[in-house]
Amino acid sequence: ADRLQPGERCASTSNRNFEGRQGRGGRTHLMSPAMAAAAAIAGRLADAREFG
Repeated sequence: ADRLQPGERCASTSNRNFEGRQGRGGRTHLMSPAMAAAAAIAGRLADAREFG
């Protein structure tokens, strides 16, 4: 399922975001594919420039 628990954060490359879209109290951070890949590799929100 594409739902966050309250307080959870996720990296998303979606072009749509509005309050509650992925779960009440969750935070969705819209970002480029490179930034989302960096977050997936790092296991946290990260800067793609760290991976050169």
